[in-house]
Amino acid sequence: MTTLHLAVDRDSGVAIHRQIYQRLRGAILEGLLRPGQRVPSTRTLSRELGVSRLPVLTAYEQLLHERYLEGRVGSGTFVSPALPDDLLQVPGAGAPRPSPTRPAAPPSREEGLGPFRLSVPALDRFPHALWARLVARQAHALTHTQMAYGDPAGLPSLRAAVAEHLRTARAVRCETEQVIIVSGSQAALHLAAAVLVAPGDQVAVEEPGYPGAWSALRAGGARLVPVPVDGEGLSLDSLRRRGRRIRAAYVTPSHQYPLGSSMSAARRLALLEWAGRQGAWVLEDDYDSEYRYVSRPVGALQGMGAHERVVYIGSFSKVLFPALRVGFLVVPSGLRQRFLEAREAFDLFSPTLYQAVLAEFLREGHFVRHLRRMRGVYLERRDALMAGLTRHCGDRLSLLNADAGLHLAVLLPPGLDDREVVRRMGGRGLTATALSACYVGGDRSSGLLLGFGGTPARRLLDATRILGEILQARP
Repeated sequence: MTTLHLAVDRDSGVAIHRQIYQRLRGAILEGLLRPGQRVPSTRTLSRELGVSRLPVLTAYEQLLHERYLEGRVGSGTFVSPALPDDLLQVPGAGAPRPSPTRPAAPPSREEGLGPFRLSVPALDRFPHALWARLVARQAHALTHTQMAYGDPAGLPSLRAAVAEHLRTARAVRCETEQVIIVSGSQAALHLAAAVLVAPGDQVAVEEPGYPGAWSALRAGGARLVPVPVDGEGLSLDSLRRRGRRIRAAYVTPSHQYPLGSSMSAARRLALLEWAGRQGAWVLEDDYDSEYRYVSRPVGALQGMGAHERVVYIGSFSKVLFPALRVGFLVVPSGLRQRFLEAREAFDLFSPTLYQAVLAEFLREGHFVRHLRRMRGVYLERRDALMAGLTRHCGDRLSLLNADAGLHLAVLLPPGLDDREVVRRMGGRGLTATALSACYVGGDRSSGLLLGFGGTPARRLLDATRILGEILQARP
């Protein structure tokens, strides 16, 4: 079972059933949906699109009539193994690839999981019993081959499951061979830096941005070039003014870290155009992109066209649990061999057992069901945090974008040191992050990053009351 990255435009003048038909047919023809792959039920898709079931039924009936889909009694609806279009092909499949030019502690104590802790999902809502059964099943089934040294690219079954999920849910254009499994997004960044960045190379980073990415890029010898962000994402005008020596740009387009905005479509296309003209690489970190609360998830930058200049990075830390330590890259085909050589030199391969468990978790549909359940959980927790901030903190802070993700960013009043506020919060059992720590340059805003994913709604309300007391007692 899959979730689909589809959208309908009620103002387009095109009937909704026709839009659904065209988008599903296009996904099949472009290879985003593959022969034999199961598609969502009409009831599920109508719920995801926010439309009645009738137009979805109409679209499915047309696709079934034209033999793009086939129904299997008791099993569901699937993409037909043999399709009617001679045009069916994966864009670029088999075409020669241009040779690339070389340019780039999980908490151990309970107090580390206090309210506002960043990057922690709802561990209390994870399906522990189901996961334990899958672990036991895969542990018992381990063959001698699986217990020996593994493929540096990762377990083939997991790479195939990840590629299928990314194609359908994130609109990423990828094949199984392009997916490389690593131990989290931080390891993915280290690997990308090792392959793409030579000592002294300039790499553009968002300002403010993700400090974890800076350390990985600096470890590869990169010189960081901060580029400001606005409501549409990384400023392309500022990026162009930085000159032609920039070898790569690290971005978080679906949910900018830490401020929370999404990069506009125009800005995304301009960034891809810049990369192609510059001969530079784009490192797309698609962290916690599955959780949006005002619209459907935004598709990946990588899938928008000139994807041979984009290295796509993701992980399962925030959608499942951080201790899983499974992340992945989708690399341009022309770079695959260089990435594999660097991956093998890095630490040979990732542990096989959890890869096998995760592959089954994805393949059997548990992952998609978990995402659907958790969107409701996180929406409730986000709303509780926002209500608590309004009630207890009043005009003592300003809330920034709250449309997506598992944390909120707030600005503090002028003259209030966010590092001192974080220190005082720690003394009251609250775990927050200072916004000022997310800047490379000297001109920094004072604010707080408040995680809500790992804390129940009632506890978040109590935590905002304590935060209000701390801000009220400012010296």
